[in-house]
Amino acid sequence: MLTSRLPNRVEPYRLAARGESLSGLMALDQFERLAEQVGAQAGDCQVWLDFGIDAQGRREIRGRLEAELQLPCRRCLEPMAQHVESEFLLGMVSSDALAAELPSTHEPVLVENEQLNLLAVVEDELILSLPQVVYHDEAHCRVSRDQLSSGEEAESSEPTPASPFEVLRHLKGKS
Repeated sequence: MLTSRLPNRVEPYRLAARGESLSGLMALDQFERLAEQVGAQAGDCQVWLDFGIDAQGRREIRGRLEAELQLPCRRCLEPMAQHVESEFLLGMVSSDALAAELPSTHEPVLVENEQLNLLAVVEDELILSLPQVVYHDEAHCRVSRDQLSSGEEAESSEPTPASPFEVLRHLKGKS
């Protein structure tokens, strides 16, 4: 069980040169962009980060995160608990030009003035790992499938022509 808090900023080049690892917690209420998307969150995100240098000399961060989020159900909009986890491989870069040179296995992370905003990195990875659609099981949701559909389909007084050209044929007087 992780109990220590991670810093919001780190010196990633120094950590990579030493091959260090960081693990700890980040408070979910610090993630403003996440709150804008899915609502305010409480609790902590567990984060494990391994800094290193690969065989090609690229400085990288191998990471993993886990969090228990309260995400809105798409049917009833009530919050529901959802376990979110992600594993990621980041390549440290200092410019967009260097980011373009990274292999497809690495996601670029921008290091400015020898500092890395760890809070933003973890928030980005958390947002990217959100599920596309979240909803309760039908038995536990306040809104049933019947309430979501209109029930009966609107009936047209005129039968639909079999072909769009059928209308043209009638207009030209050919039967």
